[in-house]
Amino acid sequence: MQGAAVEGRSRASPDQGPADEESAKKARLDLPDAHVKQELADGGAIVAAAAPYSPREELAVRIDKRLLHCPLCTLPFKPPVFQCKAGHLACGCCVAQLPCGQCKACVDGGGFFDPCPALDAVVSSTRVECPNAGCPRYVTYHEVAEHQTTCPHAPCRCTEPGCGYVGAPQALAGHLHTVHSVPVRAVQYGKASQLRLPVSAPRLVLLGDDDNRVFLLSVGALGAGVTAVSVVCARASAATRPRFACKLWVNLEAANCGKEDMVLVDMHMRSSSSPGAVVAAGEPTFLTVPPMYLVPAAAASGDGAASMEVPLHIRIDKLSPWSDALV
Repeated sequence: MQGAAVEGRSRASPDQGPADEESAKKARLDLPDAHVKQELADGGAIVAAAAPYSPREELAVRIDKRLLHCPLCTLPFKPPVFQCKAGHLACGCCVAQLPCGQCKACVDGGGFFDPCPALDAVVSSTRVECPNAGCPRYVTYHEVAEHQTTCPHAPCRCTEPGCGYVGAPQALAGHLHTVHSVPVRAVQYGKASQLRLPVSAPRLVLLGDDDNRVFLLSVGALGAGVTAVSVVCARASAATRPRFACKLWVNLEAANCGKEDMVLVDMHMRSSSSPGAVVAAGEPTFLTVPPMYLVPAAAASGDGAASMEVPLHIRIDKLSPWSDALV
Protein backbone atom coordinates (compact mmCIF):
# COMPACT_ATOMS: atom_id res chain seq x y z
CA MET A 1 0.00 0.00 0.00
CA GLN A 2 1.30 3.43 -0.93
CA GLY A 3 2.40 5.53 1.99
CA ALA A 4 0.86 8.87 2.93
CA ALA A 5 2.52 12.15 2.08
CA VAL A 6 2.37 14.86 4.76
CA GLU A 7 3.10 18.57 4.80
CA GLY A 8 2.42 20.87 7.73
CA ARG A 9 1.65 24.49 8.48
CA SER A 10 1.43 25.85 12.01
CA ARG A 11 -0.89 28.58 13.28
CA ALA A 12 0.28 29.88 16.65
CA SER A 13 -1.93 31.74 19.11
CA PRO A 14 -1.76 35.58 18.94
CA ASP A 15 -0.21 35.84 22.40
CA GLN A 16 2.70 33.51 21.62
CA GLY A 17 6.16 34.96 21.26
CA PRO A 18 8.80 33.79 18.76
CA ALA A 19 10.15 31.21 21.19
CA ASP A 20 6.69 29.85 21.98
CA GLU A 21 5.83 29.73 18.30
CA GLU A 22 8.98 27.75 17.52
CA SER A 23 8.17 25.39 20.39
CA ALA A 24 4.66 24.87 19.03
CA LYS A 25 6.09 24.01 15.60
CA LYS A 26 8.32 21.35 17.13
CA ALA A 27 5.56 19.85 19.26
CA ARG A 28 2.76 19.96 16.70
CA LEU A 29 3.26 16.40 15.40
CA ASP A 30 3.38 15.07 18.96
CA LEU A 31 -0.16 16.26 19.70
CA PRO A 32 -2.42 13.48 18.42
CA ASP A 33 -5.59 15.44 19.12
CA ALA A 34 -4.49 18.73 17.54
CA HIS A 35 -6.79 20.38 14.98
CA VAL A 36 -5.96 18.68 11.71
CA LYS A 37 -6.88 19.42 8.14
CA GLN A 38 -6.10 16.57 5.80
CA GLU A 39 -6.50 16.02 2.09
CA LEU A 40 -7.25 12.68 0.52
CA ALA A 41 -5.09 11.45 -2.31
CA ASP A 42 -7.82 12.52 -4.73
CA GLY A 43 -7.85 16.10 -3.41
CA GLY A 44 -10.68 16.10 -0.83
CA ALA A 45 -10.10 17.89 2.47
CA ILE A 46 -10.37 16.25 5.89
CA VAL A 47 -10.72 18.10 9.19
CA ALA A 48 -10.19 16.61 12.65
CA ALA A 49 -11.46 18.22 15.84
CA ALA A 50 -9.13 20.18 18.12
CA ALA A 51 -8.46 19.07 21.67
CA PRO A 52 -9.51 21.70 24.22
CA TYR A 53 -6.07 21.79 25.87
CA SER A 54 -4.02 22.38 22.71
CA PRO A 55 -3.46 25.57 20.70
CA ARG A 56 -5.25 25.75 17.37
CA GLU A 57 -3.07 24.18 14.71
CA GLU A 58 -3.58 22.85 11.21
CA LEU A 59 -1.88 20.21 9.09
CA ALA A 60 -2.40 19.69 5.37
CA VAL A 61 -2.19 15.95 4.82
CA ARG A 62 -2.45 13.74 1.75
CA ILE A 63 -3.27 10.15 2.62
CA ASP A 64 -4.00 6.98 0.68
CA LYS A 65 -7.76 6.81 1.11
CA ARG A 66 -7.65 3.00 1.14
CA LEU A 67 -6.55 3.40 4.75
CA LEU A 68 -10.05 4.70 5.49
CA HIS A 69 -11.76 1.65 3.95
CA CYS A 70 -12.38 -1.78 5.44
CA PRO A 71 -10.08 -4.28 3.67
CA LEU A 72 -12.80 -6.95 3.81
CA CYS A 73 -15.84 -5.16 2.32
CA THR A 74 -13.93 -2.12 0.91
CA LEU A 75 -16.56 0.25 2.28
CA PRO A 76 -15.50 3.33 4.29
CA PHE A 77 -14.82 2.66 7.95
CA LYS A 78 -17.41 3.92 10.40
CA PRO A 79 -17.43 3.37 14.15
CA PRO A 80 -17.01 0.88 15.64
CA VAL A 81 -13.72 -0.14 14.01
CA PHE A 82 -12.04 -3.37 15.15
CA GLN A 83 -8.40 -4.45 15.21
CA CYS A 84 -6.81 -7.79 15.96
CA LYS A 85 -3.57 -8.22 17.92
CA ALA A 86 -1.63 -8.52 14.67
CA GLY A 87 -2.90 -5.11 13.54
CA HIS A 88 -5.47 -6.24 10.94
CA LEU A 89 -8.51 -3.98 10.71
CA ALA A 90 -12.18 -4.66 10.00
CA CYS A 91 -15.45 -2.76 10.24
CA GLY A 92 -18.18 -3.74 12.67
CA CYS A 93 -20.41 -5.26 9.96
CA CYS A 94 -17.65 -7.59 8.77
CA VAL A 95 -16.62 -8.63 12.28
CA ALA A 96 -20.24 -9.53 13.05
CA GLN A 97 -20.17 -12.02 10.17
CA LEU A 98 -16.91 -13.69 11.23
CA PRO A 99 -17.12 -16.86 13.35
CA CYS A 100 -16.47 -15.81 16.94
CA GLY A 101 -15.01 -12.52 15.64
CA GLN A 102 -11.84 -14.35 14.64
CA CYS A 103 -9.40 -12.73 12.19
CA LYS A 104 -9.03 -14.83 9.02
CA ALA A 105 -5.82 -13.04 8.05
CA CYS A 106 -3.90 -14.32 11.06
CA VAL A 107 -1.89 -17.41 10.06
CA ASP A 108 -2.26 -19.21 13.37
CA GLY A 109 -5.96 -18.51 13.52
CA GLY A 110 -5.61 -17.14 17.02
CA GLY A 111 -6.29 -13.49 16.29
CA PHE A 112 -9.54 -12.05 17.60
CA PHE A 113 -10.92 -8.61 16.85
CA ASP A 114 -11.34 -6.08 19.62
CA PRO A 115 -12.78 -2.55 19.46
CA CYS A 116 -10.26 0.18 18.67
CA PRO A 117 -11.40 3.51 20.21
CA ALA A 118 -8.40 5.37 18.76
CA LEU A 119 -9.42 4.50 15.20
CA ASP A 120 -13.04 5.31 16.01
CA ALA A 121 -11.90 8.83 16.92
CA VAL A 122 -9.96 9.19 13.67
CA VAL A 123 -12.82 7.88 11.54
CA SER A 124 -15.38 10.10 13.30
CA SER A 125 -13.28 13.25 12.84
CA THR A 126 -12.24 12.66 9.23
CA ARG A 127 -14.19 15.00 6.99
CA VAL A 128 -14.09 15.78 3.28
CA GLU A 129 -15.47 18.66 1.27
CA CYS A 130 -18.77 17.94 -0.46
CA PRO A 131 -18.06 17.49 -4.19
CA ASN A 132 -21.26 19.27 -5.23
CA ALA A 133 -20.56 22.76 -6.54
CA GLY A 134 -21.83 25.46 -4.19
CA CYS A 135 -22.07 23.24 -1.10
CA PRO A 136 -19.91 24.63 1.74
CA ARG A 137 -20.13 21.55 3.95
CA TYR A 138 -17.36 19.27 5.11
CA VAL A 139 -18.90 15.84 5.63
CA THR A 140 -17.68 12.90 7.70
CA TYR A 141 -15.93 10.67 5.18
CA HIS A 142 -18.08 7.59 5.69
CA GLU A 143 -21.24 9.74 5.26
CA VAL A 144 -20.26 11.31 1.92
CA ALA A 145 -22.37 8.98 -0.23
CA GLU A 146 -25.44 9.53 1.95
CA HIS A 147 -24.93 13.30 1.96
CA GLN A 148 -24.64 13.45 -1.82
CA THR A 149 -28.08 11.88 -2.24
CA THR A 150 -29.72 14.58 -0.07
CA CYS A 151 -27.45 17.59 -0.63
CA PRO A 152 -29.45 20.70 -1.61
CA HIS A 153 -26.75 21.44 -4.19
CA ALA A 154 -26.98 18.01 -5.84
CA PRO A 155 -27.32 18.32 -9.63
CA CYS A 156 -30.80 18.37 -11.16
CA ARG A 157 -31.73 17.47 -14.73
CA CYS A 158 -33.63 19.56 -17.24
CA THR A 159 -36.72 17.67 -18.43
CA GLU A 160 -37.38 19.76 -21.53
CA PRO A 161 -37.52 17.40 -24.54
CA GLY A 162 -34.12 16.81 -26.11
CA CYS A 163 -32.20 18.77 -23.46
CA GLY A 164 -29.48 17.03 -21.48
CA TYR A 165 -28.54 19.91 -19.17
CA VAL A 166 -27.54 18.97 -15.61
CA GLY A 167 -26.75 21.56 -12.93
CA ALA A 168 -27.37 22.78 -9.39
CA PRO A 169 -30.96 23.95 -8.71
CA GLN A 170 -30.18 27.67 -9.02
CA ALA A 171 -28.24 27.05 -12.23
CA LEU A 172 -31.13 24.96 -13.55
CA ALA A 173 -33.52 27.84 -12.91
CA GLY A 174 -31.30 30.17 -14.95
CA HIS A 175 -31.03 27.56 -17.70
CA LEU A 176 -34.80 27.12 -17.92
CA HIS A 177 -35.30 30.88 -18.14
CA THR A 178 -32.59 31.75 -20.66
CA VAL A 179 -32.63 28.66 -22.88
CA HIS A 180 -36.26 27.51 -22.70
CA SER A 181 -37.94 30.87 -21.94
CA VAL A 182 -39.63 29.55 -18.79
CA PRO A 183 -40.94 32.52 -16.73
CA VAL A 184 -39.48 33.12 -13.27
CA ARG A 185 -41.31 34.67 -10.34
CA ALA A 186 -40.35 35.29 -6.72
CA VAL A 187 -42.66 34.10 -3.95
CA GLN A 188 -42.74 35.07 -0.30
CA TYR A 189 -42.93 32.27 2.23
CA GLY A 190 -46.04 32.27 4.39
CA LYS A 191 -48.05 34.52 2.07
CA ALA A 192 -50.48 33.66 -0.70
CA SER A 193 -49.57 34.61 -4.25
CA GLN A 194 -52.02 34.74 -7.14
CA LEU A 195 -50.83 33.48 -10.52
CA ARG A 196 -52.46 33.18 -13.90
CA LEU A 197 -51.01 30.10 -15.54
CA PRO A 198 -51.61 29.72 -19.29
CA VAL A 199 -52.57 26.16 -20.09
CA SER A 200 -50.43 26.50 -23.22
CA ALA A 201 -47.29 27.38 -21.17
CA PRO A 202 -46.88 24.45 -18.79
CA ARG A 203 -43.85 25.64 -16.77
CA LEU A 204 -43.20 28.36 -14.19
CA VAL A 205 -40.11 28.70 -11.97
CA LEU A 206 -40.68 30.05 -8.46
CA LEU A 207 -37.84 31.37 -6.31
CA GLY A 208 -38.07 31.62 -2.53
CA ASP A 209 -37.69 35.26 -1.55
CA ASP A 210 -35.11 34.80 1.22
CA ASP A 211 -33.09 31.79 0.08
CA ASN A 212 -33.53 31.48 -3.71
CA ARG A 213 -34.86 27.97 -3.24
CA VAL A 214 -36.09 26.72 -6.62
CA PHE A 215 -39.63 25.39 -7.12
CA LEU A 216 -41.16 24.37 -10.41
CA LEU A 217 -44.86 24.61 -11.21
CA SER A 218 -46.10 22.33 -13.97
CA VAL A 219 -49.44 22.36 -15.76
CA GLY A 220 -50.70 19.26 -17.56
CA ALA A 221 -53.85 17.65 -18.91
CA LEU A 222 -55.52 14.72 -17.18
CA GLY A 223 -58.19 14.20 -19.85
CA ALA A 224 -61.84 15.25 -20.23
CA GLY A 225 -60.82 18.88 -20.06
CA VAL A 226 -59.39 18.49 -16.53
CA THR A 227 -56.13 20.30 -15.81
CA ALA A 228 -53.58 19.27 -13.19
CA VAL A 229 -51.15 21.64 -11.47
CA SER A 230 -48.17 20.26 -9.56
CA VAL A 231 -45.28 21.87 -7.72
CA VAL A 232 -41.98 20.34 -6.61
CA CYS A 233 -38.81 21.55 -4.95
CA ALA A 234 -35.75 21.20 -7.17
CA ARG A 235 -33.32 19.23 -5.05
CA ALA A 236 -32.08 15.68 -4.57
CA SER A 237 -35.03 13.31 -4.89
CA ALA A 238 -33.62 11.08 -2.13
CA ALA A 239 -34.23 13.87 0.38
CA THR A 240 -37.11 12.13 2.11
CA ARG A 241 -37.75 14.66 4.85
CA PRO A 242 -40.21 17.28 3.56
CA ARG A 243 -38.99 20.84 4.02
CA PHE A 244 -42.01 22.73 2.72
CA ALA A 245 -45.78 22.65 2.90
CA CYS A 246 -47.81 24.00 0.02
CA LYS A 247 -51.42 25.01 -0.57
CA LEU A 248 -52.79 25.26 -4.09
CA TRP A 249 -56.32 26.44 -4.76
CA VAL A 250 -58.57 27.89 -7.44
CA ASN A 251 -61.80 29.83 -6.75
CA LEU A 252 -65.00 29.73 -8.77
CA GLU A 253 -67.40 32.59 -8.22
CA ALA A 254 -71.06 31.68 -8.53
CA ALA A 255 -72.75 34.40 -10.59
CA ASN A 256 -76.19 33.94 -9.03
CA CYS A 257 -75.30 34.29 -5.36
CA GLY A 258 -71.84 35.80 -5.18
CA LYS A 259 -70.48 32.81 -3.27
CA GLU A 260 -67.26 31.09 -4.21
CA ASP A 261 -66.65 27.42 -4.75
CA MET A 262 -63.09 26.22 -4.38
CA VAL A 263 -60.84 23.32 -5.28
CA LEU A 264 -57.85 23.05 -2.92
CA VAL A 265 -54.97 20.76 -2.06
CA ASP A 266 -52.85 21.10 1.09
CA MET A 267 -49.72 18.97 0.96
CA HIS A 268 -46.13 18.40 1.95
CA MET A 269 -44.05 19.28 -1.07
CA ARG A 270 -41.87 16.54 -2.48
CA SER A 271 -38.39 17.01 -3.89
CA SER A 272 -37.23 15.99 -7.34
CA SER A 273 -33.92 15.98 -9.17
CA SER A 274 -35.92 16.02 -12.44
CA PRO A 275 -38.43 18.81 -11.71
CA GLY A 276 -41.04 19.50 -14.33
CA ALA A 277 -41.65 15.95 -15.49
CA VAL A 278 -45.06 15.33 -17.06
CA VAL A 279 -47.87 15.42 -14.51
CA ALA A 280 -49.40 11.98 -14.06
CA ALA A 281 -52.58 10.86 -12.35
CA GLY A 282 -50.51 9.00 -9.76
CA GLU A 283 -48.59 12.12 -8.77
CA PRO A 284 -49.18 12.68 -5.02
CA THR A 285 -48.78 16.45 -5.12
CA PHE A 286 -51.08 17.98 -7.68
CA LEU A 287 -54.27 20.02 -7.83
CA THR A 288 -57.09 18.89 -10.10
CA VAL A 289 -58.79 21.82 -11.83
CA PRO A 290 -62.13 21.15 -13.57
CA PRO A 291 -62.66 23.02 -16.88
CA MET A 292 -65.30 25.34 -15.38
CA TYR A 293 -62.58 26.88 -13.15
CA LEU A 294 -60.45 28.00 -16.09
CA VAL A 295 -60.73 31.60 -17.29
CA PRO A 296 -60.01 33.20 -20.67
CA ALA A 297 -56.62 34.83 -20.99
CA ALA A 298 -56.49 38.59 -21.05
CA ALA A 299 -54.99 38.54 -24.56
CA ALA A 300 -56.27 36.37 -27.41
CA SER A 301 -53.96 33.86 -29.06
CA GLY A 302 -52.40 34.47 -32.46
CA ASP A 303 -55.29 32.84 -34.34
CA GLY A 304 -57.82 35.06 -32.59
CA ALA A 305 -59.08 32.35 -30.24
CA ALA A 306 -59.05 33.00 -26.51
CA SER A 307 -56.55 30.79 -24.66
CA MET A 308 -57.41 29.57 -21.19
CA GLU A 309 -55.61 30.17 -17.90
CA VAL A 310 -55.62 28.69 -14.42
CA PRO A 311 -56.29 31.46 -11.83
CA LEU A 312 -54.10 29.78 -9.23
CA HIS A 313 -53.45 30.77 -5.63
CA ILE A 314 -50.35 29.32 -3.99
CA ARG A 315 -48.83 29.54 -0.54
CA ILE A 316 -45.51 27.90 0.41
CA ASP A 317 -44.50 27.52 4.05
CA LYS A 318 -41.31 26.23 5.62
CA LEU A 319 -42.24 23.34 7.86
CA SER A 320 -39.68 24.27 10.55
CA PRO A 321 -36.59 26.43 10.93
CA TRP A 322 -33.75 24.80 9.05
CA SER A 323 -30.63 25.60 7.09
CA ASP A 324 -28.74 23.94 4.27
CA ALA A 325 -25.96 23.18 6.71
CA LEU A 326 -28.26 20.68 8.44
CA VAL A 327 -29.43 18.92 5.29
